Amino acid sequence: MAEKIRVFPKGNLIPFILVTSLFLFWGIPNNLNDVLIRQFIKSFEINRLEAGLVQSAFYMGYFLFAIPAASFMRKYSYKTGLIFGMLLYSFGSILFWPSAIMGKYVYFLGSLFVIASGLAFLELGANAFIAELGDPRTSERRLNFSQAFNPIGSIIGVLIGTIFIFSGHEPTPEKIQVMKVAGEYEGFLRSETMRVVAPYLVLGGVVFLWSLMMMKIKFPEIVDERTEETTGKMSYSDLLRYPHFLKGVIAQFFYNGAQVGTWSFFITYIKDYTGNGEKIGGFMLTGTLVAFAVGRFASTFLMKYIEPRKLMGIFSVVNILLVAVCVLFPGWIGVWAIFATSFFMSLMYPTIFALSIKQLGPRTKIGGSVLVMAIVGGAVFTPVMGWLAQSVSMTAAMVIPLVCYIVISYFAFSGAKIKKEIFA
Repeated sequence: MAEKIRVFPKGNLIPFILVTSLFLFWGIPNNLNDVLIRQFIKSFEINRLEAGLVQSAFYMGYFLFAIPAASFMRKYSYKTGLIFGMLLYSFGSILFWPSAIMGKYVYFLGSLFVIASGLAFLELGANAFIAELGDPRTSERRLNFSQAFNPIGSIIGVLIGTIFIFSGHEPTPEKIQVMKVAGEYEGFLRSETMRVVAPYLVLGGVVFLWSLMMMKIKFPEIVDERTEETTGKMSYSDLLRYPHFLKGVIAQFFYNGAQVGTWSFFITYIKDYTGNGEKIGGFMLTGTLVAFAVGRFASTFLMKYIEPRKLMGIFSVVNILLVAVCVLFPGWIGVWAIFATSFFMSLMYPTIFALSIKQLGPRTKIGGSVLVMAIVGGAVFTPVMGWLAQSVSMTAAMVIPLVCYIVISYFAFSGAKIKKEIFA
């Protein structure tokens, strides 16, 4: 009789569910950023390049805190690291209130940096914990399932932003001049800035309460945590012997550049090439995130029949074609092409992560921290896209995601294959 391979951990469903919920929680601020970019362009009267700094500040938090997060969790545990990350996340959200009162764009960037610093703990801890919590042969499926709740958080984030942050009031240059003459314009800008406060205060409160609940739950010991106790100190240089891991870091860097850049400027693309306003753009962004969520669940199912690596390769080729369409055919055809890319990009982050940490053993945490650092691709590529959109066109900016998907297709079809490394 064939052995039944379990996807979900027997006897550890409560910790599995609690950690899976974190994927939803960090999806909310990730995609609230897409709303903030459009909102700050209006309320602080900044250009697209400056607005792209929202993602730079955010993802620099990931980049700078990934290694400290790994060290923290190696010293303590996944659970302690996750709770600490949630407290940082909550604190950063609450900082939106004083940032709005002071009315300075740079203070909001600082608040976003603090939120992302906490998310670095969550991304590293949750991804590695879920991948390790069960049979390694089903790690990709298990992680794709948990990651499927991330776009649900993304959808919630964009809906919150569209409904509660976007006012729908987009005055024309002529109307702005009339408001300035009447002495109303400064008050309008301040009211638009204050609209971001309430959603973040509520979010910070909910996350804080969730962290208190996690403190009460006992977590299982993970294999790599037991192994770390006997292997002693490990160096990041140990990871150099794993070519599939190094190529995975590069693929993750480019993937996050594609995802963050695409979603950050989707509303702008709609405004530029269809003439529709921020509300329509916000609801379209919500729709593409629904496609992303559906893609995650569909991918988890398809991986029963298609090797995860090959499935990711097929999806990356489809996205190369779709982004090419949005570049060549700006307008509603291009909008729907971008819309569809979310379905096919959905499996990429968790699959790259799971493939990259395979056979790392006790090096899983430090390897995971480098993969989380690779999220900085979103900080690098988004301002570049903003500059191209500002100086050339929005279609020119979309060439960046196209190049990113070419890199991912290489990793899927070749780079992710595990060679005969020397294991120690």
